[in-house]
Amino acid sequence: MNAHERSHGLWQASAPPAPACERLQGSVKADVAIMGAGFTGLSAALHLAQAGVRVVVLEGAQIGFGGSGRNVGLVNAGLWLEPETLLKTVGSPYGDRLLHLLSGAPAAVYELVAQHRMDCQAVQAGTLHCAVGAGGLRNIRERWRQWQQLGAPVELLDQIQVAEATGTTAYAGALLDRRAGTIQPLAYVRGLARAAMRAGARIYEQTAVRRVEDGRTHWVLQTEDGQVLAPWVIVATNAYTSDVWPALPAELVRLPYFNVATQPLDAALRAQILPGKQGVWDTRSVLSSYRFDQAGRLVFGSVGALRDRGRSVHKAWAQRALRQLFPALKQVQFDYEWYGWIGMTSDAVPRLHQLGRQVWSFSGYNGRGIAPGTVFGRELANLIVGRNKVQDLPLPVSALKPVSCKPLKEAGYEYGAQLAHFVGARSLSGQRRS
Repeated sequence: MNAHERSHGLWQASAPPAPACERLQGSVKADVAIMGAGFTGLSAALHLAQAGVRVVVLEGAQIGFGGSGRNVGLVNAGLWLEPETLLKTVGSPYGDRLLHLLSGAPAAVYELVAQHRMDCQAVQAGTLHCAVGAGGLRNIRERWRQWQQLGAPVELLDQIQVAEATGTTAYAGALLDRRAGTIQPLAYVRGLARAAMRAGARIYEQTAVRRVEDGRTHWVLQTEDGQVLAPWVIVATNAYTSDVWPALPAELVRLPYFNVATQPLDAALRAQILPGKQGVWDTRSVLSSYRFDQAGRLVFGSVGALRDRGRSVHKAWAQRALRQLFPALKQVQFDYEWYGWIGMTSDAVPRLHQLGRQVWSFSGYNGRGIAPGTVFGRELANLIVGRNKVQDLPLPVSALKPVSCKPLKEAGYEYGAQLAHFVGARSLSGQRRS
């Protein structure tokens, strides 16, 4: 990847090579132009190409460069919101439609992986939402109740059961969601690209869109060395959107999230920690997540940016937090570290925008990009080929609204997490000395 070593870390080191893509030179025509080669854009490209549509994907950097190639790799169902809160927030009829779509979204991901034989470490063993303290336990119990009423395959684990499932006694309980699982995200997005290209899509890397013009019968997407003419446009850039569509990034608050990866653990440790190979995240406001990769590395993450002073603070906290969770990891060392940005909306619900005549965008995944991005891309493809109407989409078309105090909120996320981890590391050190 054309970025520093902390951009994609372990995922870049362990993913199969990306398909060869050139930089756009000259003028090309297409039925649909897609900005962004991430989960949403490439899922749309794949489904459109399979329907016989001429598709061109323009990626300013490389396939999976944004959040799609940097995230934890948890393939979860639903959103961060509890189902009942989602229904109230989105309203009828979209709430029920969105909940149903996202409930089945992990299955859609794993079906694509199987269908196209993607080499992306896909494991559908479920995920564990682990409760920290009494408040966390109330939270997961309520989530369990709501998902149970909807018939979802979720289980409520008690303190003993979650200790057996995770290998730590740190949690009061957990919600096991069997719809979910883990994946190597950069490998998956490269797999989507490979499948889309086999179906006929053209993907250009290092081809940032500099300007968009309305040609009345088509749109003209100008790049440094070329242009694409297409009647339809999909903008699938989310938290990495450039200033070509300035209103899109203006409504998202960017939250930093980092991951570190240990050396491969020995068989005895892997048998103790996450023996069922689920992915984990907890109920803390500054949450933690962890899962294994195929080589037996424990991938551990939390809110924060690995830059400036934050790099040393977050790494020190991660080492101490892992030792507290798993005392057997006394000498844990990290072979890889990386971070990226999550696009957050004001109500934790993604946005569907019509940016112009036949110009569509989904954005604001709030930390749930893999499964929603995959099915949202498919839904946009269905809209373009006529299988869907606008009113059939999973979200209502909303107006673009810039978020207030955006720089302050982004600084609050970054430096608030840094403070929490600095204090947390000191607290953990004090606990060990006592």
